[in-house]
Amino acid sequence: MGDGGSTACPAVTLPDYAALPSIAKLPDPFQSTDGTRITRKDQWPCRRAEIGAQAQRYELGPKPAKPATVTGAFSNNQITVSVSDAGKNMSFAATITLPTTGSPPYPAMIGIGGISLGEAQLRSMGVATILFPNDAIAAQVNASSRGQGSFYTLYGNTHTAGAMIAWAWGVSRLIDALEQTPAANIDPKRLGVTGCSRNGKGALIAGAFDERIVLTVPQESGSGGSASWRVSDAMLASGTMVQTLSEITGENVWFMDAFKQFNNAASKLPFDHHMIEGMVAPRALLVIENTSQTWLGNLSTYTNSMAAHLVWEALGIPDKMGVSQVGDHAHCQWNGSQQGEVTAYVQKFLIGAGTGNTEVLKTDGSYTFDRANWVPWTVPTLQ
Repeated sequence: MGDGGSTACPAVTLPDYAALPSIAKLPDPFQSTDGTRITRKDQWPCRRAEIGAQAQRYELGPKPAKPATVTGAFSNNQITVSVSDAGKNMSFAATITLPTTGSPPYPAMIGIGGISLGEAQLRSMGVATILFPNDAIAAQVNASSRGQGSFYTLYGNTHTAGAMIAWAWGVSRLIDALEQTPAANIDPKRLGVTGCSRNGKGALIAGAFDERIVLTVPQESGSGGSASWRVSDAMLASGTMVQTLSEITGENVWFMDAFKQFNNAASKLPFDHHMIEGMVAPRALLVIENTSQTWLGNLSTYTNSMAAHLVWEALGIPDKMGVSQVGDHAHCQWNGSQQGEVTAYVQKFLIGAGTGNTEVLKTDGSYTFDRANWVPWTVPTLQ
C-alpha cells in the first residue's frame, strides 16, 4: 500500500459507517481487521496497509495510484512535474534551493507550503529544501474550496479526496519526477517532509502514505495531524477549548466530505491518529509541538504521539520516533529551542550516519501519558 511500497497485501473489506462499532479508547494498532493480532515484524507492512485503507475509506478519501505518465524537467532552480492520465493533464513547479555545503546529489526536505523549522539551518547541514505548492494542488481556503486545484483538474472536481490526500498524491508525483531528473541534484532516496499547522497535518499524511520518505516532521499540526480525535473530544468535554473533529469538518476541506458523519461519533473510527503516525514506521518520525497553542490540544498531541511510539517500540526501533513539545514561541515561529532534536533526526535519518540522541520524548507541559486509561491493549514484542 502506498507509493514506494513493494508488499502485496490482501484486500480488506471495510464496513459502512452504520456497521462500525464504538471504540471508546485508542484502537489497537496491532489488531488486524480479521480480529487477529500481528506477532511478527514482517506482518507490519500489511497491517500498515490496512490502517491506510481505513484512513482513506473514512477520513481522507482515496489517494489515486501513480498515473500513466509522470515526467520532470529542471531549470532555474525549479522542477516542473507534468502528469498525464486518461487524456487529462496537469503540472506544477516546486522550487529547489540547494545547500551551501555537502556534495550532490543532496538529501532534501520537502516543505508543504514552506518550512518553519529552521530552513537556513537545514541548508547549512547540507540538506536542500524543496517548496511544495500544496495550495495549487488542492485549495484550502475554507469550507467552500472543495474540489479546487490541479489535482481536481486531473481527476474531476467531484473526486472524493480531501485536500490532504490530494497533497500526499502530489508529493508522491514530485518524488516520481525527482527519481527521473538527476539534473535537479537531489537524492530521491534521502527525502524528508515537513510543514507547520494545517500544512503540518498534510506533512504527516504525505509521510504516512509514501514509503520513499525517510523522515517525516509534522510541526504544530494539532487535530487531523498529531492529535487524537478521541483525546481532543475528551479535552473539550473537560472544558479545554481545542479543535475537535466536529469543528474541523466545517472549517475546511482537508478531509473527505463524508468524514463529517463522524462529527459526534469519533469513537466509531476504527483507527485514530496514533495509527496514522504509526504508518510512518519503520521509517523515522519526529513530532514537533508547541504547548503555548492551546487550540492544538497539547495533552491530545502528547497522548497520541506517546501511543504511536509504542509501534516503534514493538518493532524494536524506539530511537526512530521522537516527540518534542516546547511552548516558548508563537505558532510556527521557529526560535531554535527544538533545533537539537531536528538536527539529530536530520543527521541520523535524512543525511545518514548521524550519531546524535534521537530518543526524545519530552514535553514542557507537565503532561503524563495516561496509558492505563487510553491504551487497553498490550504491546507485542514482534519477532
